[in-house]
Amino acid sequence: MKYGLIKVAAAIPAVKVADTKYNLSEIENQIAIAEGKGVEIICFPELSLTGYSCQDLFHQQLLLDNAEQATLSLLDFTRQLDITVIVGAPVAAGPLLLNCALVIQQGKLLGIVAKTYLPNYSEFYEKRWFASSQDLCPQSIHFAGHHILVTPDMQIFRTAQGAKFGIEICEDVWAPTPPSNHLTLAGAEIIFNLSASDELIGKHAYLMSLLAQQSARTISGYVYSGCGFGESTQDVVYGGNAFIFENGSLLEQSERFQLESQLVISEIDVERLRSERRTNSTFVNAQRPVAGLNGITRQIGELALRIECLPYLNPMREFTLTRQIDKHPFIPRSENMQAICDEIFNIQISGLAKRLVHTNCKTVIIGISGGLDSTLALLVAAKTFDKLGFNRKGIIGVTMPGFGTTDRTYNNAMVLMESLGITIREISIATSVLQHFKDIGHDPVVHDVTYENSQARERTQILMDLSNQLGGLVIGTGDLSELALGWCTYNGDHMSMYAVNVGIPKTLTQYLVRYVAESGVDETSRQTLNDIVETPISPELTPADDRGNIAQKTEDLVGPYELHDFFLYYVLRCGFRPSKVYWMAQKAFNNVYADGVILHWLRIFFRRFFSQQFKRSCLPDGPKVGSVSLSPRGDWRMPSDAMSTDWLNELEGLS
Repeated sequence: MKYGLIKVAAAIPAVKVADTKYNLSEIENQIAIAEGKGVEIICFPELSLTGYSCQDLFHQQLLLDNAEQATLSLLDFTRQLDITVIVGAPVAAGPLLLNCALVIQQGKLLGIVAKTYLPNYSEFYEKRWFASSQDLCPQSIHFAGHHILVTPDMQIFRTAQGAKFGIEICEDVWAPTPPSNHLTLAGAEIIFNLSASDELIGKHAYLMSLLAQQSARTISGYVYSGCGFGESTQDVVYGGNAFIFENGSLLEQSERFQLESQLVISEIDVERLRSERRTNSTFVNAQRPVAGLNGITRQIGELALRIECLPYLNPMREFTLTRQIDKHPFIPRSENMQAICDEIFNIQISGLAKRLVHTNCKTVIIGISGGLDSTLALLVAAKTFDKLGFNRKGIIGVTMPGFGTTDRTYNNAMVLMESLGITIREISIATSVLQHFKDIGHDPVVHDVTYENSQARERTQILMDLSNQLGGLVIGTGDLSELALGWCTYNGDHMSMYAVNVGIPKTLTQYLVRYVAESGVDETSRQTLNDIVETPISPELTPADDRGNIAQKTEDLVGPYELHDFFLYYVLRCGFRPSKVYWMAQKAFNNVYADGVILHWLRIFFRRFFSQQFKRSCLPDGPKVGSVSLSPRGDWRMPSDAMSTDWLNELEGLS
């Protein structure tokens, strides 16, 4: 376990029905492979030692004795291994036969968990062979050389590093109130499911949806291992489903209908799950006593006291990350990206539409620079006017060339406004800013912060005055990434009457503009939008170079936005400490940025993020789009004078 990440595996071994020696050999092979890959906990399918489809053979004492003997052999096999094994086997408890999960580590049987909900329909008549855990009276049984307490209560197992997991078996998760509901409310962070689900048309998609929802609803990791090739095909076929989910997101899955054994491995971020739970008041409140559910509440309370602690594994074992860390966590990943992009636009459009209807306003004023942010804001405004049935001439696009404006951005701004059919205004700021320099005694040759911010505030003044003159709303163009870094002029581009991009980070802005360019616009607009995406990001507040190209490039000054968006997501959304964010960035941007470059910009991120909170404390209204927002009225409330000392100190000495 490293930085809260625990390596888990869902195994699908080859099976021969009722041949415990063969099954044991296959299970041991997969354990050995998994242990060599650094897996900490491995889960096998339901009744994997015997095979699930033994039917009335479960009434044969020889099969039960062989299953116990296989367990003894497995205990001996694991004695020198640093891995926790969860394997399925039938276990007799007095007059009852139970469908169980055995938890094994370093030669010890640490616990036995019995299945709760037994299917008794179609081809599954488990009640013919097994009893439910609810039929149990608490008792100590002797199994595989161990005296083990088996009870109807559920159990939570805690690793030596502090991760907690629980177990349910197949049908349990299909129940109206799965055991995993109670297990997770009592503290389990990962659920392992030993399963034997057959294949039917449409069932696979339903199963994936069910597991994803259960993982998301319980804010847990969910590891599912289902029977595969080798089980009896007398009446049904088992496809070999294995999944690893984390809070509803699929990390890894098996390939169905394979003839060979499979081992699905990934890492579940327990630290992230804990952070999500702490900030989710619904999850916290679900742990309270609920009227009419006293029995469940009491069970949860008792369960919290019944935690089995696992021995320490080798702390020096090397940890290797196998799961992919997304370089661009703000950009959605979906098979239907058109629907996702349309949804993002609809959120922005709906927010602006409500504001216009509420204020009875049919005019908006937008400063158009030819850059990404103003382009996205203009596209949102145009789509909003269309939705409301307003004339696009009510959109007043104002280009305000200054000392740093280049022909490229100016021409792109003009072409875009013309193609969208809005009202175009051009107002140069050069004369007024020079007069302002004269008024305050500033030498225009000195290109300092006064030189830059005076231009930004002059542009805002023009837009605000036009809004008074025309009876319209000034639409803000600044994005989430700029607000995080404070890369905006206080009471300049920082201010507006409604900020449609306030929930959109820079990497997503680029994606959305390119999406519009490729989704059916005319050729001129397509070329213009694509060129805007390719234009270096710049406020254009200092003069162009000798060739008329942009000299002031934002990412040269504050760092690559793809890095800062990465930092922003994992710091705000997950609450990760600086060292973990750095480690993750190293993995995500391997061969893209050197470690020293990542560390440098991470320091810049924390310095700027803390020092620029005062700008975020007085933001204009704007719609939240994703899971991260910096609104001082919503997701992010931070004192403007908080110290970054501890965050920066943690980065010292890292390389």
